[in-house]
Amino acid sequence: MPAALEDELLSVEERLKILELENRMLQQEAEDLQRQLAAARSELDKLKKPPLIVATVQEKIGEERAVVKSPTGMTVLIDVPREIKAGDRLLLNQHTLAYVGKLPPEKNSLALGAEVIEKPKVSFKDIGGLDEQIREIREAIELPLLKPELFKKVGIVPPKGVLLYGPPGCGKTMLAKAVANETNATFIRLVGSELVKKFIGEGARLVKDVFALAREKAPSILFIDEIDAVAAKRLEETTGGDREVNRTLMQLLAELDGFDELENVRIIGATNRMDILDPALIRPGRFDRLIEIPAPDEKAREEIFRIHMKGMNVRGVDPKWLAKQSDGAIGSEIKAICTEAGMFAIREGKDTVTRKHFKMALDKVLGPVIEESGEEKKSYL
Repeated sequence: MPAALEDELLSVEERLKILELENRMLQQEAEDLQRQLAAARSELDKLKKPPLIVATVQEKIGEERAVVKSPTGMTVLIDVPREIKAGDRLLLNQHTLAYVGKLPPEKNSLALGAEVIEKPKVSFKDIGGLDEQIREIREAIELPLLKPELFKKVGIVPPKGVLLYGPPGCGKTMLAKAVANETNATFIRLVGSELVKKFIGEGARLVKDVFALAREKAPSILFIDEIDAVAAKRLEETTGGDREVNRTLMQLLAELDGFDELENVRIIGATNRMDILDPALIRPGRFDRLIEIPAPDEKAREEIFRIHMKGMNVRGVDPKWLAKQSDGAIGSEIKAICTEAGMFAIREGKDTVTRKHFKMALDKVLGPVIEESGEEKKSYL
């Protein structure tokens, strides 16, 4: 075969390979375009569908008919499935107003977010100096949830709620967490200020949703911290904001002592200002048990120091001495003293916390410490 013809044949073969490669690329591109076209058509079909109307069932007429009202104010009578009841939210066809489906119950996002998914890690062993208070809260909250048959045998109704009151930092929130840890109940936590809303009816609606969530998740414990933010005494002369807070309080009172039984729902409230609470809130039948959480005495401080020092590498430090040196300290301050003592040891490059470090921590957290001699110690800082 002549060399020229052979070169031309090789050139044609290379061109054919290139054309085959281009053909495969075009086929792949065509398949991609087909998929995009199918997705676009599907999206277009969705856009062509008319939006659905959300309506609320006002009254059931017979077994399969109901009067429903849409947000626009229009009221119509439509055919519905038998399981539909008054108060349900329905989806209706925009043109025919025919029943399409049922929506889940409407709940406030804050109410849903109040549920604590993981159990608190605090136990009653982590709380010192509150033995009597622990016994009372276990009787009122834990026992009815774990052993309800005891109350049935005796023939009494267990307390609905417990109100913890006392100075800040003395263990009210820790007690609530410990109860949640000891029981298998769902723990729902709210701060009183979260119930105070700007627009009329919002706060009352949130209270209703929170209690509905607690009933749905029963057995459950609802903990309302800083409850005085929404439950202060009602006055005759009020502003618009005060009236909205009063509406929220009235809804809270209604939920605590209303027609709907709380059954396996227990309420724990906490406040630093017992003196400003509305008397209607703390009467029997709502918060049946009022538990004072006082500032710790010397024996209690010693116990709290032992709890916080249990995991520390401490040498030559007696919790009794620390309890005497920390007169007036509350639980949160004792925890801060132990933390600061450890920080002073780390600052000096030591892995053991000594009496010197605790002296410096006492000085920092509580002010100048009084030595055994009775002379005021100079600050280490």
